[in-house]
Amino acid sequence: MIPTSLSAKAARILGFLAVLASSTARASEADLILPDFRSVTFLGGSVNGATLLMVGIAICIVGLVFGVLQFSALRRLPVHKAMLEISELIYATCQTYLVTQGKLILILEVLIGAVMVVYFGFLRHLEPLKVIAILVASLMGIAGSYGVAWFGIRVNTFANSRTTFASLRGKPYPTYAIPLQAGISIGMVLVSVELLLMLLILLVIPADYAGSVFIGFAIGESLGASVLRIAGGIFTKIADIGSDLMKIVFKIKEDDARNPGVIADCAGDNAGDSVGPSADGFETYGVTSVALITFILLAVPVQYQAQLLVWIFMMSSAMVLASLASYFINGIIQGGLYKNADQMDFEKPLTVLVWLTSGVSVVVTFLVSWLLIPDLAGDNTLWLRLSAIVTCGTLAGAIIPEAIKVFTSTNSRHVREVVTASREGGASLNVISGLVAGNFSAYWMGIIIMLLMAGAYYFSLGIPSTLMIAPAVFAFGLVAFGFLSMAPVTIAVDSYGPVTDNAQSVYELSLIENVPNVKQEIQKDFGFTPDFDKGKDFLEQNDGAGNTFKATSKPVLIGTAVVGATTMIFSIIVLLVGITTGTDGLRALDPANTDKLSLLHAPFLLGLIAGGAVVYWFSGASMQAVSTGAYRAVEFIKANIKLEGVEKASVEDSKRVVAICTQYAQKGMINIFLGVFCSTLAFACFESFFFVGYLISIAIFGLYQALFMANAGGAWDNAKKLVEVELKAKGSELHAATVVGDTVGDPFKDTSSVALNPVIKFTTLFGLLAVELAVELKQAGQGTLTQVIAAVLFLVSFVFVYRSFYGMRIETPMSALVGETPKTDVKTA
Repeated sequence: MIPTSLSAKAARILGFLAVLASSTARASEADLILPDFRSVTFLGGSVNGATLLMVGIAICIVGLVFGVLQFSALRRLPVHKAMLEISELIYATCQTYLVTQGKLILILEVLIGAVMVVYFGFLRHLEPLKVIAILVASLMGIAGSYGVAWFGIRVNTFANSRTTFASLRGKPYPTYAIPLQAGISIGMVLVSVELLLMLLILLVIPADYAGSVFIGFAIGESLGASVLRIAGGIFTKIADIGSDLMKIVFKIKEDDARNPGVIADCAGDNAGDSVGPSADGFETYGVTSVALITFILLAVPVQYQAQLLVWIFMMSSAMVLASLASYFINGIIQGGLYKNADQMDFEKPLTVLVWLTSGVSVVVTFLVSWLLIPDLAGDNTLWLRLSAIVTCGTLAGAIIPEAIKVFTSTNSRHVREVVTASREGGASLNVISGLVAGNFSAYWMGIIIMLLMAGAYYFSLGIPSTLMIAPAVFAFGLVAFGFLSMAPVTIAVDSYGPVTDNAQSVYELSLIENVPNVKQEIQKDFGFTPDFDKGKDFLEQNDGAGNTFKATSKPVLIGTAVVGATTMIFSIIVLLVGITTGTDGLRALDPANTDKLSLLHAPFLLGLIAGGAVVYWFSGASMQAVSTGAYRAVEFIKANIKLEGVEKASVEDSKRVVAICTQYAQKGMINIFLGVFCSTLAFACFESFFFVGYLISIAIFGLYQALFMANAGGAWDNAKKLVEVELKAKGSELHAATVVGDTVGDPFKDTSSVALNPVIKFTTLFGLLAVELAVELKQAGQGTLTQVIAAVLFLVSFVFVYRSFYGMRIETPMSALVGETPKTDVKTA
């Protein structure tokens, strides 16, 4: 929990702000008013905007029904009781973890809520009902992120044991189909819930409340995703490293049931690779949409706002159907090719699904645009330009995964280079080769994203200034929107990974081969004779495919965060610079203040430097939590593992490892989150254009740091898988070298890199509120107070930066290690 003294200090600071706040008010996102959707018509005047948005709600309900039906179908699939027991134990562990994280989120919501109350209630003097609506909306956002995360682990823990059991039939197709079925269930529910909530806000909430409610909603879901992504990434890699290192220390097999770290590892697969991405995907979809809504209400004349908003949300709704249709078409194709096959490349059908969805989405983009905005603002070519801009993002959803596979797939030259380097160079050259792959990948990903954004910019040049201010910014927001147009499938192939990873573990932990008369039992109860050798081989191959597609989805979400952040940063710039209307009636940014968005304005340059510093601190702090937690987990496992006279580790020992993982995930998360929180408020209060530079810097540094770390980790991960599956070299020196590389890559790819995504979005979104708070105080004549607050919060942020390293360090003194002989003895039963 957060220390009581800290909570008390925060309360005093916020109370002080409230007392000293002036009555001066000014316009902000909270004042934005939605247009009347009934006032615009579409399809030749046959239907109004409100009715079309109701159609969108109906589509969301279809998506939810589909997701729930898939959930029920997975639950009914056959599974052996020995495997079911393991998957239910994993789920029970995940439940405990989620409850713990839920409590932490609510504690942090008190801090965020207090800032919102001070700003909206005391500084802006909004009516109490409106402030309550903002707080309720933030709780809705938290509930959405948290709810889809819980749904995700329940689906995945149904699917893991069913996938394991299906592999015993001796055919590879069910081993592929079940994890994908689980993934599409999660993807459809996630997007449908997010879209449904936003459509309800558009249609049900009063127009003058909607701007505030959207901001509160986005902050809430961003908070939930940040906690679940960061803490989940720390938890899973503590458990993974603790479990993996036992393979080297004791020369035991992967997922050995006697290793008490394996259950924690399985729970971590869900905490880091299911809970985190589900909450992150939910937040990414919502925050990107809120950024576009905010842009339209700020930068587009009133007479065109309703048309653009209806177009965007109907496009989102149509994309749900496009993903659903692509899944069914792909199922027919792959079923025809592989249903009776004895071997299959598990990556190929997933690749086909991604490209198929991208192609269908592009067609839907142009079709919906042609139907809804054929003559927007009297221009009958704008629908083509806007569709082309969205397509730049949609194609990115397929192009980026293909590029990522070049560096992370088991078939890639880079991954094979990591294995080759490890043959003679051991773990040292393994690590260096992985770093090379990560650096090269960051270069290529940066070039690809730059080219796609450049394409969007090119198409935006034809958007007239009478339609909007800064059309290039809107274009970048639409690129992020295009990234997410195939979100159900992106989430599906990402969720494929934790199911395949768990399925392999469930096989080993169930000890299915040791069950008396198991072959006869399965033949009698399920009607087939199990093939254990083929089953194990399919599970290992499929785990490699899962690793690859987990790697491919990370840059899509990271890219969306960075590209989408530009639209939200524009909202802050509008707030600071202001908008003027010329004699010709055209609106533009006030040129009197735009000179401060320049390297010639020193605070802006200093902000660019500060953002990079925070990205590197965050990367180190998150890995420090993993390092210390893994040390404690390894320490406990080595002291308590029993390898003789037992088949399985005790439940008590497994729970203790889980408790260690949870403890360090919580400690690391609190330090990191409060460090980010205090830094954001401090920099916003210090100087507004310094803060804009800071946000831009976090986005750019964060993009490259995340891409580098994610893809280096992916290369190390699948190099190990290549040695295990293709070379059949488990237990060799080569295998040991790749295990070391994999443990280095674990916090790279699943802790620091992925958590930068919600950190970028939370900082930008909460920064919107923070900078408005600072501007209000300065305009109320409290400039000195604002600087004092900035200094105090900056010093407080230093406390958490210090604690994130030195408060998390491994505490065993070096004197105790001098002359110590490494202990690798194990207990006997």
